[in-house]
Parts: sequence; structure tokens; C-alpha cells
Amino acid sequence: MGGCFSKPKPVEVKVELSLLEKEKEVDGLSPNGKASPFADSRPNGALGHGSDDDSTPLPLYHKPRDYVEASVCHVKDLENGQMREVDLGSGRALLIKEHGEFSAMAHKCPHYGAPLVKGVLSKGHVRCPWHGACFNIATGDLEDFPGLDSLPTFQVRVEKDKVIIRANKQALQSQKRSKPMARCSAVINSSMCFSHVLIIGSGPAALVCAETLRQEGFTDRIVMCTMDRHPPYDRPKLSKSLDSTAEQLRLRSMEFLQDHDIELFTEKEAVAIDVKTRFVTFEDGLRMEYRKLFIATGSKPKPMIYKGKDVRNVFHLRTPEDANSIARLANNKNAVIVGTSFVGMEVAAALTDKAHSVSVIGIETVPFKKALGEKVGKAIMKLFEVNRVKFYMLNEVAEMIGHHGQLKEVVLKSGKVLRADACVIGAGSIPATGFLKQSGIHMDSKGFITVNKMMQTSAEGVFAGGDVVVFPFPARNNKKVNIPHWQMAHVHGRVAALSMMGRAAEIQTVPYFWSAMFGKTIRYAGYGEGFDDVIIQGDLDELRFVAFYTRSEEVVAVASMNYDPIVSRVAEVLGSGKTIKKRDVETGDISWLIDKGSQ
Repeated sequence: MGGCFSKPKPVEVKVELSLLEKEKEVDGLSPNGKASPFADSRPNGALGHGSDDDSTPLPLYHKPRDYVEASVCHVKDLENGQMREVDLGSGRALLIKEHGEFSAMAHKCPHYGAPLVKGVLSKGHVRCPWHGACFNIATGDLEDFPGLDSLPTFQVRVEKDKVIIRANKQALQSQKRSKPMARCSAVINSSMCFSHVLIIGSGPAALVCAETLRQEGFTDRIVMCTMDRHPPYDRPKLSKSLDSTAEQLRLRSMEFLQDHDIELFTEKEAVAIDVKTRFVTFEDGLRMEYRKLFIATGSKPKPMIYKGKDVRNVFHLRTPEDANSIARLANNKNAVIVGTSFVGMEVAAALTDKAHSVSVIGIETVPFKKALGEKVGKAIMKLFEVNRVKFYMLNEVAEMIGHHGQLKEVVLKSGKVLRADACVIGAGSIPATGFLKQSGIHMDSKGFITVNKMMQTSAEGVFAGGDVVVFPFPARNNKKVNIPHWQMAHVHGRVAALSMMGRAAEIQTVPYFWSAMFGKTIRYAGYGEGFDDVIIQGDLDELRFVAFYTRSEEVVAVASMNYDPIVSRVAEVLGSGKTIKKRDVETGDISWLIDKGSQ
């Protein structure tokens, strides 16, 4: 069958949830001012700042009752480099003093609602303490990821040594704003087989790419195609909150996308690309021509070899439906997790208060050994054991045994038999690039797409980002690396969009990653691949520690638990181009990192 796309049916969405109220500091249900990671590009294109930005003169149509004004402190109450959360009566704001000047903006990070007052203030921006997102203190603009929205800013003035803030009440309540976006000016028929920009995928790289194009004034057609059945959603939460619906996890609604002329086609799987004719063919036979193509198909589960693959109740966690089924089938039953990836371990943690038993099978001696080191891995393993999780390490699955097609037992190669009513495979992933084998687009031996610093592939007009790419990483002398972090995918999407528009923008960010288990969060910043030593400060037994990962005599990454905002502070230091020497963290004195003052 050939032809073009028919117009997709709009998805009815009743409620837009950005964060569940119960998701506080344990963000498991839940990473720069003028030194932006996209310093070569205009922060907001030609369109100016967001409509909620209250730092400009008020338009005539704004009514005084829409605003609140309050004296919040004495001018000497804040030192330079300090922040304070203040109450305006109708909501709270973050008051900042830097270089003798006051500024004010929303006090919560719009990503997961972290209190920015606990973050890091440095050189004109605030970095979120939980996941490292950065916001310009003058404009509120999002300048480093993760997240999609910026912050509203508020007017600040000083009268008789009193600091007074005037804020829009709606902005105080929303605590976020979207940057203004251009609309599509081209005459588009929904059955057209051509898109100026065609995006394959709907994860953070794809979504940020589309939104950045509109923010930067792009007025031609944008079509985003995804295998998924839902609008873009927060996939990292799936393994932490198994009962969540697609609506609760949603990043953008269909209405939002339609309002900004970003066309989304769901349940569309790309099967071939012809880079010479610039056509993409989909599984149902439909074909679409493009002028620019962005590939952000992410990863897929690593295949495993074992007997009994025809049994049901075995899951690779990919969708909200998978997560909901796992939670339902494991309720008061026996759950088995194969693999000690972050996803697998998060699922194991999430099931402990639902399942009768939770067993974890791993091929290493301890979980996370390669990523976090043996000592940290052992400490986390103890946390799981305290919560009744049984480990079967140095083991692999030999067979899945079922009755009438329903999984009943998992047999290990050691001969051990585990009762299993639900099984989750979390044994790693591979890039979802099989459909590119005949495309001529260059990939490495592992199937990753190779891109340059502009996120361009070997094919003209074709860009790629997210988990599927290896890209030159400045912090490692532009060595080609793969960093499958949610935060990094955002960065790729923005760089690719700017590159499509002919605007040079290179990656200048610090990778940031997080994982949550049993209400405790591991934060990680940097690129620790190939670390040769781990310097640990704090108490591993109490799970209050900082682990510095070193290569030779240099700190290349940091991980922490219950030690905020130190990971964001390290990210700030590394992001400024400075190096942290091994000897600096061996002394045990890390007060210079914990200090929140501006530097």
C-alpha cells in the first residue's frame, strides 16, 4: 500500500499533570546565564521572551487585580550570591542577589518541582539541585536541560531599603512558562506527502527539536512520527511509578502540539530511508518526503537467548501499558527481574510494596558495578536486601516455564528455579537503528549512528540525536561517545534544530543522570566511562555519600545520595571548563564544593 498520511485523530486530554503533589524531594516518582551550553545561538530567537515574563512594562490590557505586590525583606538581608524563597501572599517567588542587584523568578524547577533555593547560583543562572537544569536569573529562560519550560520572572524594586516584588498572580501559581513559538505559515494539506522537517521519534530529543524550531522562528511544516500510541511522555518515570497513566506522565498534550503546528502521527514505524530521494517509508507502506530529517528512535531491549519465549507475563518495560500490567500481575505474586540495569533495579524497588516476592538476576557480582563502582554497588544492594529483595548474581536465565502460556517459573543456568508470575527483562539495550541498514547512513559496529558536533549524520540533510548516536564529546577531546541520558537527549534535540536552521551550536553541557529507589535518589554528573578510581566521602552504610570518579589524576564524574546540591555544584564547576583534581577530593574537605555562594 502506498500514499500519504491521513490526518490523525486528536487525542482527548482532560487534565495536564506536570508533577504529582506527593512527589517532593524523593523525586523518584518523580540535569547557564551568559555561559549557556548553546552560547552561539540566540536564547529565544527573534521572538523575545515569554509572555509571562513580568520584567517589562505592563501592557495596557493587564488589570491591576491580576498582580500582587509585596515587601519581602530589607535590602541588607541578602548578601551577594544568596537566594531566598519569599511569600507574596498569592504564591512564592525566588529572590536572588548577585553583584549587588536583585532579581526574582519562580521558585520551583518546572521539570519535577525541585526547590531552586536549594540549588546552585553562579554567574547569572541558577542550577536545579535535583537534575541540573539551568535558568537565567534575568530572563527565566531555560538554558540547560532537562525539562521543556522556562520560568516567569517578576519585577523587583528597592524603596527605602525595602525589597519589593510585583508579580503576576497566574505566573506565581503556574511556576512555569513556555517560550513563544512561531506558527506554520505554509499552506498545508494534511494528506501532503512532504514535510520540511520530518522527525522520527517522540522522546525528548524529538520534542525539543520540534519546539526549538518553532521557538527560533521556523514557519514551515514539522511532522513528528512515533511508534508509540501516546503523545510524548516522561519515560524515566515508568520504572519508578508503575501505576502511572500516559496522561499523568504526559510531557505535551495533543492540543499543545496542534496549537504550535507540530503534527504528531502515532503508531507509525519507520522501516526504510532513501537518502538520495529523501523519502521515509513506514511499516504500513506510507511514504513521506522530507527536506530535513531528524532520527531520534531511541533504544530497544537487548535480545536474550533462553528457552520458553512463547510464555506470556514477560515484559520489556517500554510503555505505560507495560508498567500497569507489571504492577497488576505482580500484585501479591512473585516477580522476577532479569538484569541489574537502572531500569530493572527501579522496577524491583517499585514492586517491593506490591509483590509477594521480588527476585533479581544479574551477571555481575553487584549491581551498577560498571557505572558506579563496586563499593557504591554493594551499598545499594544492601538497601534492596533490607527491603526483602533476593539477589541471584553471577547467574543467567536458562528457561522460562509456563502453564497454558502463562509464566510460572524461571530456571537459571545454575539450576535454581524461581517462582514467577511476572518477569521483567532489564538487561540493557541496543540502538533502535535496524531500519537504517540499507540507508547508507554511517553507523558504527554496534549500530549507533555517528554524528558530528552539529548532530549531522553522513547523509546530507539528515540529523540524529538521543540514545541512537555516538557524538564528539568536548570533555573527552571530542572522542565519539554514546551517553544515553534523558538530559543529554534534550541537548541533542536543540543542537540539531539550530543546525537545521544554519545556526552553529555545539554541545557544551555536563551529562546529568538520576535514579530513584525506595525514596532515595542517586544523582550523577559527568562522564565516568573508564574511571580507574573512586574517592568516597561520607557514609556508605548510611547512604549519605559523595563518590568522585577519577581517570588518572582528574575527577571525571560524581555521584551522590542525600548530599544535595553537591552533584549540581560539581556540574557547575565542570561546566565552567575547570578541572577538579583527584588530590582536591582526597583530603575529605569538600566545603569549597558545598558552598552555595556565587563563584
